[in-house]
Amino acid sequence: MPEKEKFAPEGGEPELYRSVIIQTCIALIRSRYRYVDIPELLAYAGMEPYQVQDENHWFTQRQVDSFMERVTELTGNPHFAKDAGRFTASPEALGMITRYVMGFIGPARVFELAEKVARGYTRSSTFIPRSVGKNMMEITVTPNRGVTEKPYQCENRIGYFEAILLLFNYRLPKIEHPECLFRGGGRCRYLVSWQSSPAAVWRMVRNISFIVAAAAAWLSRLLLPPETFQYSIPIIFGALLVVVLYGEKRVRGELFASIENLRATSDRLLEDAEMGRNHSMMINEIGQTISKQIQIDSILAGVGEVLGKRLDYDRGIILLANREKTLLEYRAGFGYNPEELRVLRNTAFRLDNPESRGIFVVSYRLRRPFLINDVEDVKNDFSTRSLEFVKAMGGKSFICVPILFEDEGLGILAVDNIRSKRPLLQSDINLLMGIAPEIAISIHNAYLIQEQERQFRSVLRTLAASIDARDFLTAGHSERVTEYSVAICRRMGLDREYTEMIRVASQLHDYGKIGIKDSILKKKGPLSREEREEIKTHAEKTESILNRISFEGIYREVPVIAGAHHERMDGSGYPRGLRGEEIPLGSRIIAVADFFEAITAKRHYRDPMPYDEAIRLLRSERGSHLDPGVVDAFLDYLESPEADEVFADPGDDGVREEVFDPSRI
Repeated sequence: MPEKEKFAPEGGEPELYRSVIIQTCIALIRSRYRYVDIPELLAYAGMEPYQVQDENHWFTQRQVDSFMERVTELTGNPHFAKDAGRFTASPEALGMITRYVMGFIGPARVFELAEKVARGYTRSSTFIPRSVGKNMMEITVTPNRGVTEKPYQCENRIGYFEAILLLFNYRLPKIEHPECLFRGGGRCRYLVSWQSSPAAVWRMVRNISFIVAAAAAWLSRLLLPPETFQYSIPIIFGALLVVVLYGEKRVRGELFASIENLRATSDRLLEDAEMGRNHSMMINEIGQTISKQIQIDSILAGVGEVLGKRLDYDRGIILLANREKTLLEYRAGFGYNPEELRVLRNTAFRLDNPESRGIFVVSYRLRRPFLINDVEDVKNDFSTRSLEFVKAMGGKSFICVPILFEDEGLGILAVDNIRSKRPLLQSDINLLMGIAPEIAISIHNAYLIQEQERQFRSVLRTLAASIDARDFLTAGHSERVTEYSVAICRRMGLDREYTEMIRVASQLHDYGKIGIKDSILKKKGPLSREEREEIKTHAEKTESILNRISFEGIYREVPVIAGAHHERMDGSGYPRGLRGEEIPLGSRIIAVADFFEAITAKRHYRDPMPYDEAIRLLRSERGSHLDPGVVDAFLDYLESPEADEVFADPGDDGVREEVFDPSRI
């Protein structure tokens, strides 16, 4: 794997984050991830060690983003940011004295102080705590103008809130996140609640008792006679010991209960880990499925099949932007009934209206995912028509994520749970954001292949037309031979790739005629012996010219196939006199198509042969000159409705100078 490009800070970027934040992360790394190369990590993020050590130094958003991206990769911990938030209020980070002092304050007051502390560490956002009930705080975090935060910062804040409350209670607090920047909100809003803890009360009593005991001992020393003082000290500290021991008993009891809760939590984490493993396997399966396809519709059909089979969602849809980037259009889905699919196929979402506030359009335009558990909660954020469409499809909650390739918007992936009603979570966004890049890469590659094929076909058409254009009577000959050849391939059940190769070879089969004089090609009477030998050279010239073109992959046999289309089953053909199956199958197919087109088209030296007569002549060449199996497949095609309008009997049975000259086909 090539080394990732290291970050280099650009001038003019605002400095938003104090170095103490990075110091805390490094302390966590040294404590738990000693194998991480810290100098390499800092170099990747464009940070100098002296800058990190300087507590008054500030870093940019891009530097911190690069640091977190790299440290997540090096540690293998996708939740490093959350762990760093928890570590911020740990004994290792705060020290025991600070934790002891904070024990006098209480959770609500600590959150109020945290707002003031936050201003000294970050300039990226505004932190506003507000008490909304007993043992409950509402905290809103709003990015400052011009700042674009990242999802890891939201995780970091949640870890920090947990750590604060763990100072007072061994039980993890309840943290609700009803509004999130990364789910379509204009800010992050958290509701933090905690249980009253007897242990916390006793810790405060213990802390106060130490101070009271120290004060009592000091006053006793000043006020009491020495003989009385020596008896007072044991009494004071005995009472203190009783308080401390009882308090520690209550704390230990609560700690043991917390350990039991932690055991249950660990079981859930193991379940989550297993789910994560399954999700990784599914992403790998998607990658394997779509890597085998080169057509966009095939890619998307494969993705839809895997998603419908592996994901715990009732329905899913993939919308792609059109070539002009003016519309989002349905391209694949799963879980929808026929009527819903009909509606989706006939619905497009406008991208060219800058005023549009449709959910899918906003997600595409802002390159952001949205998790919406109730459309009523966001009715003021998106267009009414958009929400009405969601409701009309029976939706209430859904997730949509952008499909991006190198920050270019390609489309939208959206899922919902209309039947199971399973709630959608942040982990669902993470899963879909992991799938979307796989889809994006395959779509991008398919676009490139399609564009290359379009250019390739355009060149081929130009080359074929350049030959046909030399003579108005042969105009369209190559296209008709191509049509017949492809029809034969399909009748013979040949695979798509081989048929595509024959299509190209048949389109170019006569390109060697570019080296034949007009006086021979357009001669109205019979050819002389020398002229006949000259015109025969076009097959060899075709192969020689085409060999100069870099035909690769499925097209590598094109020069040989095109150059052998005048070989005959009995060995009387040219240029090499091949016989039977020595002749490539593709050449035998083109030979039949070329033969029939030539005798049914007007030439300078004769009129077109009537259809019935052409059929008789074709049958007469079966086996001696033309491959019997190929002839039979072509005759089967001619008798099908597919060919009914292709041929018309010209009704001309007049005298012809030369009914048939194989050398002039």
